[in-house]
Parts: sequence; structure tokens; C-alpha cells
Amino acid sequence: MTIVIVLSILTAAILGYYSKLLTITGSAAAFVIGALITLGLGIKGLVLLGLFFGSSSAWSKVKSTRKQRAEEILVKGSQRDWQQVFANGALAAFSSAMYYYTKDFFWVLGFSICLAASNSDTWASEIGSMSKGRPVNVKTFQRVARGTSGAISVLGTVAAAAGSCVVALGAFLLFQLPFNEFLFILILGFCGNVIDTLLGAFVQAEYQCPNCGLKTEKKKHCGHRTRLIKGFSILNNDVVNFLSVLIILFVSILISGVV
Repeated sequence: MTIVIVLSILTAAILGYYSKLLTITGSAAAFVIGALITLGLGIKGLVLLGLFFGSSSAWSKVKSTRKQRAEEILVKGSQRDWQQVFANGALAAFSSAMYYYTKDFFWVLGFSICLAASNSDTWASEIGSMSKGRPVNVKTFQRVARGTSGAISVLGTVAAAAGSCVVALGAFLLFQLPFNEFLFILILGFCGNVIDTLLGAFVQAEYQCPNCGLKTEKKKHCGHRTRLIKGFSILNNDVVNFLSVLIILFVSILISGVV
């Protein structure tokens, strides 16, 4: 049975690469994270991980004119590298490993919250960038270009809630949770996206192209090095994603009184 599971994870990672959902490093990272999650939570954990990865990857492949314009701002496209996989899955894998060693049921909830937060953020970004109207920056309250970190729209906010709900519902069914724990995962997963938005608005690195004036996350544009105009260079989108999940996991630990 163990060999079958390992082969299944390896097959999924390889298919992710050949379907251009993952880079080669992203596939390797996905295999490691999938193996760690299976160690602690078995098939159920792997299914919930698949629900997150499958749904978020599906939305990343949906194209529209507005979304393509938004991608001009972003450093990376829909094909995830190891940094993106790590940012979205490492803390879920950590929670699964903690459950394996402690058997404390909180870590099942922590695992689910990490995936709910990542799914909430991914759905907000992928679906929100297709909004008809331009989003509003939560720091300046001004309209900004689609794809700008730290900006929100009605469509993106609804998508964030839906993304968290999908994972929370999956956890509710797979782990046979009571309704209050379903709500706990749903609310904290959505709050993880809120934290990501705040970090994106206030501390995430943003650059400006000296040639065309575009504000972007890219360090190069139009063949020129861009100039840092906001935040800290070390805090790129992947780091902010990881920090937002880390913060919401820590919050869930405090609320549950685990430590």
C-alpha cells in the first residue's frame, strides 16, 4: 500500500510537470510535500491537498484579456516553481508531520487551515484579476491595476471566501468534523487571505519600470532594472504567501490553546 501511495504521488508530480502546472523544481517540491502529508494524514490528507492543488491550478489556467494584462505585473505565471509550492504547502506538511508525532487532533485542523488560507489567496488572485472594475488598494484606497498585491475587489473577496469554503468543506467531509470546526477552518482560512492582502499592501516589494513607468513585482522590465518603490526586496510574493499562512497558523494555535 505504501509503495502504491508513493508511486501515486510521484505520478501526480510528473503529470503536473508535463501539463505545465509545475516546473521541474516545483514537481520535486510537490513530491516531498505530498509524501510528508501522507506520512501524517494518509490518503485523506493527500485528497485534501489534491483538492487545493487541483482547484487552484484549474483557475490559474483560465484566461481572459483582463487576467493577461494583470499577469504583466506578476513575476511568475501559472507554472509553479519550488518556491511557490513551498510557500503554499510547507506549513501544511509541517502540520501533518506534527500530527504524526503528537497525535494531537489540533494539527488536523492546522493542516486544513493552512490549505484553506492558501486556496483562499489563490482563488482571490486568479478570479479577482478577471474583475470588470479595477481593484482598490487597502493602503491608499485608490484604484490600481489588476494583479496589484494588496488590492481587493468584490469578485476577489467572494472568490477568497469560496476558496476557503471549498477546503473547509473537504476537511469537514474527510475528517468527519463537527460544524463548529468547519467554521473555524473556513473563517481562519479566509483571514489568512486578509493577512496576505495587508502584507501585500504595506510591506511586499513593489518596483517601477524606469522606461514605461509600470508598477510591477518584476526586478526587470522593458530590458531595464526596475526601481524599488515600496516594501522590502526580500519580501516577494512567495515570502508574503508563506508569512500569511504562518501567521494564521500561529493565530489558530493561540485560539486553540495548544501551547
